[in-house]
Amino acid sequence: MAGKSKLPALTLTPEEEKRLETLQASRAAPVREVERARILLQYRAGNNPSGIQRALGISRVTIYHCLHKALEMGIEAGLKDAFHRPKEPVITGADKAWVVHLACTKPKELGYAAELWTRQSLAVHVRQQARAAGHPSLAQAAKATVQRILDEQHLQPHKVKYYLERRDPEFELKMKEVLMVYQEVAVQNQAAGAPAAEVAPSVITVSIDEKPGVQAIENTAPDLPPVPQKHPTVGRDHEYKRHGTLSILASLDLHDGHVMARVEERHRSREFVALLKDLDAYYPAGVTIRVILDNHSAHISRETRAYLATRPNRFSYVHTPKHGSWLNLVETLFGKMAHTFLRQIRVQSKAELKERILRGIAEINAAPVVHRWKTFDLLVS
Repeated sequence: MAGKSKLPALTLTPEEEKRLETLQASRAAPVREVERARILLQYRAGNNPSGIQRALGISRVTIYHCLHKALEMGIEAGLKDAFHRPKEPVITGADKAWVVHLACTKPKELGYAAELWTRQSLAVHVRQQARAAGHPSLAQAAKATVQRILDEQHLQPHKVKYYLERRDPEFELKMKEVLMVYQEVAVQNQAAGAPAAEVAPSVITVSIDEKPGVQAIENTAPDLPPVPQKHPTVGRDHEYKRHGTLSILASLDLHDGHVMARVEERHRSREFVALLKDLDAYYPAGVTIRVILDNHSAHISRETRAYLATRPNRFSYVHTPKHGSWLNLVETLFGKMAHTFLRQIRVQSKAELKERILRGIAEINAAPVVHRWKTFDLLVS
């Protein structure tokens, strides 16, 4: 049985008792104040500090501090922390600046093998070099201390965020040229759809690019179909077998969405010339085939130019700027392929992969969609 406390009784007004009862049941108040409200109510009910400790699982030191302040200065003092004069910071601004400087330096520049810091490796380096660098307060800095310093400056030296350097000095000019072609195609398509006499176009615009490295991957175990109420997804074994890769060379007609494509082992000049020959045979004679494409070596090689010389005035090139292949609308076609028939594809050979790709392109041509650049007005202005 708990003994009687030597501390005097705690006297509460009805308002104070009601406030403590509300506070102890609160989910929004600080945890520390909720605990102290419970301590005061337990003591008010006749429980001694030992009993309060057993009931609430709070240390006796905390209980006595709370009770002494409440008995001496009232319940508000018992609920709150006493004012403490803040200590002078041990880690100075100069110390933090040194850590930030280290974080902005690659570890390989300091003799380490790593390319990037980890939080742990940076903290270890800080501790090892702190005294020699004139920052003794960081000689025992934990990883969490270093992390707080970095968080203040929003630094994450352990992560990489990729960017694309603009290396083409004529990027803006070439981009506007491509976008003006898209605008011209849009006007041409709109005029073709108007109720008027049909006039054969003198220029047909296509978008060409390659999608290399399409993998022919075979399962080593059969896929398991979904089972209602048990397995909602297809089951697939982690192991697989590789049969090599293929390249897709595709031409997207920007007027009607028709796709012409070849699936090849490689994408050299001879494969690109074969695609140009397909275009030459497909489109009416006397029409200029305007081709939007990048500066891949196969597009401008001696072999390609030799073929183009045999077909004067048949093809007209519009190059996207360097590192600007995202301006080429055929990339949207490759994205459509990746999200439809190429997604999670499994085959038993490269021959089957080629057949499946050509079948998928035939399905696209069965219901063609005209691809449009929808933001050219903004970019050209």
